[in-house]
Amino acid sequence: MALNADNPIQRPEQDVLGRDNLAEHFTEHVLSLDAREGGVVGVLGPWGSGKTSFVNLAINHFTKNGITVLNFNPWIFSGTDHLLNIFFAELSAQLKAKDALLKVGKSIERYGDSLNFLTLIPHAGPIYSALYPVIKLVGNILRQNNSGIQHQKKIVEENLRKLSNPLVVIIDDIDRLTTSEIREIFKLIRLTANFQNIIYIAVFDRPRVEAALDEQNIPGRDYLEKILQICIDLPEISSEVLLNEFFSELDKAISSIKNIGELDRDVWASVFIEIIRPNITNIRDVRRYTATVFGTLRNFKNQIALADILGLEAIRIFNPNIFSKLHQSVDGLTETSDFGSMMYNDPKFKKQIDLLLKGLSDKDEKIATNMINILFPAAKQHISNTHHGKDWEPKWLLARRVAHRDILLLYLEKTIGNSLQSFFNAEQAIQSMSSIESFEKYIRSMPLKSILDLIPALENFETTYTLDQAVNGTISLLNIYPELPETEGGFFDFGKRLVVSRVVYRLIRSLKDPDKIKKALDDILPKVLHFSSKMMLITIVGYRENAGHKLITEDAASSLERQFRDEVRRASESVLSNEDNLLWILISVIDESSDDEPKIDISFTPEMMVSILKSARSEVKSQVLDQATINISHRLSWESLIRLLGDEQILKDKIEEAKGHYPGDHKNLFALADKYIAGWRPDRDSDD
Repeated sequence: MALNADNPIQRPEQDVLGRDNLAEHFTEHVLSLDAREGGVVGVLGPWGSGKTSFVNLAINHFTKNGITVLNFNPWIFSGTDHLLNIFFAELSAQLKAKDALLKVGKSIERYGDSLNFLTLIPHAGPIYSALYPVIKLVGNILRQNNSGIQHQKKIVEENLRKLSNPLVVIIDDIDRLTTSEIREIFKLIRLTANFQNIIYIAVFDRPRVEAALDEQNIPGRDYLEKILQICIDLPEISSEVLLNEFFSELDKAISSIKNIGELDRDVWASVFIEIIRPNITNIRDVRRYTATVFGTLRNFKNQIALADILGLEAIRIFNPNIFSKLHQSVDGLTETSDFGSMMYNDPKFKKQIDLLLKGLSDKDEKIATNMINILFPAAKQHISNTHHGKDWEPKWLLARRVAHRDILLLYLEKTIGNSLQSFFNAEQAIQSMSSIESFEKYIRSMPLKSILDLIPALENFETTYTLDQAVNGTISLLNIYPELPETEGGFFDFGKRLVVSRVVYRLIRSLKDPDKIKKALDDILPKVLHFSSKMMLITIVGYRENAGHKLITEDAASSLERQFRDEVRRASESVLSNEDNLLWILISVIDESSDDEPKIDISFTPEMMVSILKSARSEVKSQVLDQATINISHRLSWESLIRLLGDEQILKDKIEEAKGHYPGDHKNLFALADKYIAGWRPDRDSDD
């Protein structure tokens, strides 16, 4: 795909503004001038209005009429000491390249050399008296050379007079020069403007050049009027033509990129009207914008909402004063209200937004305000007292909106942070939930650390879960749960149980209807491989105090719990000993069984005792004030162990029996048990 770059057009078929007819009429007007005394014509228009493109169209018509066109762009040589000499050297070189104009080229070259010598007058200064003899000698040479200049000028005039058609000399980009260089160019034009059969076409932005030519008591406009014989002011591009070209180029850029994502039409309408349209004033703006957007869209594809990229790219290209402040305003732009109301408004975040808007022009301030209202709704609390709570954040993340902090940082820093990578991984996981096999295959293909980061990210998709995803996702997560290592977070880390149970709860809750949930549970529970996982699920949906979410009827919850206890009673010792939460499973069966249920028969073999002790062990984190180090110690739920075995002495005997069966193994576990056997108890036991 070839985008139209920010370059002038060369051919009539590229003329999207319909200016070729105007260029033809302009050419006819120029050629109607009496060129016996030369001529100077102006093509005027602001930067980006298409002056060079218009001149290129005119050149085509000059050429059709047999007119030789010479081009001189002084901006290429800007900063050069002798612009005058370069001008004549460039003109003579172009003329000498044409056999019919060889004599004219050589005569102009000699004339330019003579003029260049006049620029070598030494500067007067403190050592003037010491250099007087040298200056006097140079003065004599200059006087002699001056007479040579007049002679060279006559030769040029004679050669020009013999031409059947005038020469047209285009001097473009004059308005890009420094003030001193602009003055030098117009002095050059005045110096040679009366040459017969040379017509200069000076191309520039009128206000810029007039300001450069201003002198005391002599306005630059008056100076121009003495030089220009005719001029054309390029007409303003109509909004209809400009917008047609904008949408044509933008469609071309977008349609060539695969996986670009959907366009939110409502957001796009606001972005275009309030952010982009005020910045598009000419075709150059269109070219710059669409060419730049194309590269950005290819980089991000569907990782960021399309309408958001289109809006921020306009800010980046046309409003750099705003864009330069975005990175230091990330928190202020994306931090939501804690309670989704006026109850929260952190002063430091408001200060960021105040600094973002500070010092902008009226136009930029309006665009920045529009940007906040459209792209960063969380920041509206700082300018219009409109609040958005934390519940908006997953919605923005799902929609890839830059209103979410991670998405904005992706756009600004071009790198995917850990949190956002987990979100993208979770998105792939959700898509694989069409079957248990594909979901588990995807999960198990990842490093354990990535899995622990991915699972919480699944919460963001709660509003999109289908029935199959809820069922398959729950089964897979519960089967993977026992294999996951405990998270290695800091003092406030919640552990893998809470990480998994939060997502399972949201998967089941998404089904909403209690009957629908009960039917799904009847499908899920037989496929869950571990009792600890089944107990987690039954607890989540049931009525246990401070644990159950009452997602099904109380009778249905009681039925599931009774079925669970029956299944545990029937389980073999080898199955039970592989459970990582065996103590809690057995205790729940003992404590919650009704009188009409049989007692559970537990054989406390060494293998079972090791499994029970492991499940009774917990980790306690502590931290000394003003110190970063986190201390970790271990506890045993000793009272629960006694309750399970019925007597402390029986517990001690079974531990000793297990130690004898596993000499040299499980040293840390048995050492902890020995502390309890010896009478040690923590100051604050972690028992129930």
